[in-house]
Amino acid sequence: MRDSLIFSIFIIFTGAALVATLALYARQSLLVAYIAVGVLAGPAVTGLVTDPQLIQEIAHVGIIFLLFLLGLDLYPQKLIKLLKETTGITLVSTAVFGLLGYVVADSFGFTGVDCLLVGMASTLSSTIVTLKLLPTTVLHHRHTGEIIISILLLQDLLAIIALLVLHSLSGGSFAWQNAAVLFIGTPVMFVGSFAAERWLLRPLFRRFDRIREYVFLLAVGWCLCMAQIAYGLGLSFEIGAFVAGVTLANSPIASYIADTLRPLRDFFLVMFFFALGAGFNVDLVSDIWIAATVLAIAVVIIKPTVYWALFRIAGENRILAGEAGARLGQLSEFSLLLVAVAWQAGIISPAASALVQLATLLTFVISASVVVFRYPTPISLSDRLRRD
Repeated sequence: MRDSLIFSIFIIFTGAALVATLALYARQSLLVAYIAVGVLAGPAVTGLVTDPQLIQEIAHVGIIFLLFLLGLDLYPQKLIKLLKETTGITLVSTAVFGLLGYVVADSFGFTGVDCLLVGMASTLSSTIVTLKLLPTTVLHHRHTGEIIISILLLQDLLAIIALLVLHSLSGGSFAWQNAAVLFIGTPVMFVGSFAAERWLLRPLFRRFDRIREYVFLLAVGWCLCMAQIAYGLGLSFEIGAFVAGVTLANSPIASYIADTLRPLRDFFLVMFFFALGAGFNVDLVSDIWIAATVLAIAVVIIKPTVYWALFRIAGENRILAGEAGARLGQLSEFSLLLVAVAWQAGIISPAASALVQLATLLTFVISASVVVFRYPTPISLSDRLRRD
């Protein structure tokens, strides 16, 4: 019974609903709930779900849709505008936070490769946590939201590049050949997919845009088709999904497609975060909890401070700089994804992977608590601060 997919899905979503209720009462991110359910129901604790590999394979689809939707938000005009406005802040902060993660890991005796990967994971802030806690109906938050989203999108681009490099390195002795395929095959895919969008997809969307079911099917089919083509070319499914999203971003109904696919993405992302929790090695906690705590505290203190200084240098007012910095003061779901890919490729040690996972979870809890106590969010403790 416990080996069945239906029972696994029952445990995941029923458990997630129960723990998510507690998380919302505690004013915490739902990502914390999903990971916690994975730890509790996984092999390390209760063993209710005994085949986390099956869940990981299903969760992989969630990452494909996540990158597809990120691509949908990155139409060329927006990319150019973001590069002009926030490239400097993003690059400087990336260097500072990367060094922070490297130094913390090095001080606890991790290898150079582990330190580098911990540093990479430390550069990112959570798109999901930040946006879930950002009000959308308050006029004075529009500029704050634009700045935060600009930083997050550029960080996501850097994370995607890092993921692509990690995928290319997973070939062992064929790493250089994989890298060549990556940097040659990806541009070829872009050109081909732009042509397909212009001459095939766009006419179909225009002709049948009133049939929502067809739009949904065509968008999902395009995403998975490009993912499969990329895999067939020796690239990763994620590359194909991201290319599919970027090339579809110029479509007149791109925003509608994004809104339509978000529930599907969220379904699979619950699986992904559950799989991360189920795969977490609880036995390593006693070895890395001090390092994880130090990294988490350093992140939630230093990140907001650095962002405040950079925003002030960029000409933003003191209040906006402080709030934007606080909202960006955590690690990211992409931090978890980076170490998961690196672990699968055999690049990072289990202890370093556990360090990033635990530190990320701690920063989710601390950062969300700070934000809901001090700033307007949909789940703030005070009615005065609660905003949709």
